[in-house]
Amino acid sequence: MMDEDFDFTNAEMLRKKAEQMLEKKMKKEAKDLKDFNANKLLHELQVHQIELELQNEELRQAYETKEKTLKKYTVLFDLAPVGYFTLDKEGTICDLNFTGAELLKDKRFKLIDSNFKLFVSEASKKVFNDFFAKVYASNAKESCEITLEHPNKSSYKVFMEGVVTEDEQNCLLSVVDISKLSNE
Repeated sequence: MMDEDFDFTNAEMLRKKAEQMLEKKMKKEAKDLKDFNANKLLHELQVHQIELELQNEELRQAYETKEKTLKKYTVLFDLAPVGYFTLDKEGTICDLNFTGAELLKDKRFKLIDSNFKLFVSEASKKVFNDFFAKVYASNAKESCEITLEHPNKSSYKVFMEGVVTEDEQNCLLSVVDISKLSNE
């Protein structure tokens, strides 16, 4: 590796040779360091990829669980044999199920944003208004029997229970047609 013509007594030549050797050594160390860093980085990326795959699987399972639960409660709400309504403080229908729409003898989407009080018979308005005020005042489950009436003047008795949501904004109302029970 040492050149025969190299003069060890010449300080300038000696310094130049030392710098060349240092440069070669630094390049080799840099390459080794680069290889080490590349391997370390590759390892970190592989570990991170596996972590992401595990998180993705967990998210997929959570999504499937959410979808099953949503389907279950949608069926439970929409197809229940009881009319379910969500009313705001003024009695406006915010949401209802299919049985609720059937009770009011109209299409579900047409009933949203209409006032439930419009379907309460004149004879039952005071009972309903007292019930509705009590639901909001007590923050407890309240119940009453009233008569619902339609523009075609058909009417029927219903039993209803209501409770206010935690945020005290809406009343959750269940309504059951009891007109057949009183005829028996």
